[in-house]
Amino acid sequence: MDTIIAPAGLKGVVVADTATGDVRGQQGFYHFRQYSAVELARQRSFEDVCHLMLEGHLPTPQESAAFRERLSGLSWLPPELDELLPAVARTGAGRASLARLRTVVSHLGALEQFPPTWGSDAERVRADVLRLVAAVPTIQAALFRLRRGEEPLAPRPELGAAGSWLWMLTGRLPAPEHRAAITAYLTSTIDHGFSASTFAARVVTSAGSDVASAVCAAIGTFAGPLHGGAPDRALDALDEIGAPGRARGWVRGRVAAGERIMGFGHAVYRTTDPRAALLRGIALELGGPLADLAVRVEEEVVAALAELKPGRELHTNVEYYAGVVMEQCGIPREMFTPTFATARVVGWGAHILEQTASPRIFRPSARYSGPEAPAPLPQD
Repeated sequence: MDTIIAPAGLKGVVVADTATGDVRGQQGFYHFRQYSAVELARQRSFEDVCHLMLEGHLPTPQESAAFRERLSGLSWLPPELDELLPAVARTGAGRASLARLRTVVSHLGALEQFPPTWGSDAERVRADVLRLVAAVPTIQAALFRLRRGEEPLAPRPELGAAGSWLWMLTGRLPAPEHRAAITAYLTSTIDHGFSASTFAARVVTSAGSDVASAVCAAIGTFAGPLHGGAPDRALDALDEIGAPGRARGWVRGRVAAGERIMGFGHAVYRTTDPRAALLRGIALELGGPLADLAVRVEEEVVAALAELKPGRELHTNVEYYAGVVMEQCGIPREMFTPTFATARVVGWGAHILEQTASPRIFRPSARYSGPEAPAPLPQD
């Protein structure tokens, strides 16, 4: 068979079929199953959209209540983690939260003996996916609080996914507008096509490995600053700019140095990221000087990029306003990317479930570009 040379990064190459959703970059639109993801984020709960992604349909009121109860029952952490969590919490730098999460997810999968997906029935795989969807927020919040010398807090499922997350991080009952804002953020970021982390989860699943291993691979990929690890860096950049009048000069300096402008540009969208548009509106509804600054700086940065990189269509992406909204809602900056991961584990799980139905392992080829072989071995 002839070898096909794929473009760098597999850009534009279709590697699988999926019914989870799609991203239409030219239109600035994406969807979960058959529904607009933005409309779902505006109108439905995070748990209902989890049900849509993992069960294939939006739940009836009875199904919704049962699903919430099931997730609630899976959100606890086993006592065997009591010694591990404080030790893991003390490791690494302040913003290495995803590395710590990866360690605990791996341990939980081993502790609870997640079986290989290969040979497991769909219900067992779904049960393992749901376990991690429910447990990941509890793990992340516990690690965060232990690192600060505070006791972990039990989930509060009656507050909804976003409210419980804010409670476990801060120990305060969140304001209704903050619960609504983080619900919309979490729901809008559940999935986003064949991103690098999603593809990593599917590659591991294609080998028949267990759900925890696939999620660990996804977490490791997601931690990269070119993928999920950008909301805090985007807000750091906004802090550094400080005022709209400084934005264009700041951008020129970064571009001249060959640096990326975090929060702007996307691998797929050639318009404003629809998630950014959603979150911009939420930021303005929450109000305050940060939202006003973000909007004015956005205008200046987009104009500067259009001048410096004509034709590139570098618009605002989700990370820019995600950082603004999370800051407004009191989420500590080091927990911005972990908050993103709390949502994205649902999308990874949906793709893991889908990939288990395929019997074929991912096995691409590489084009050798080293010295000509075989070469004679050097003689001593």
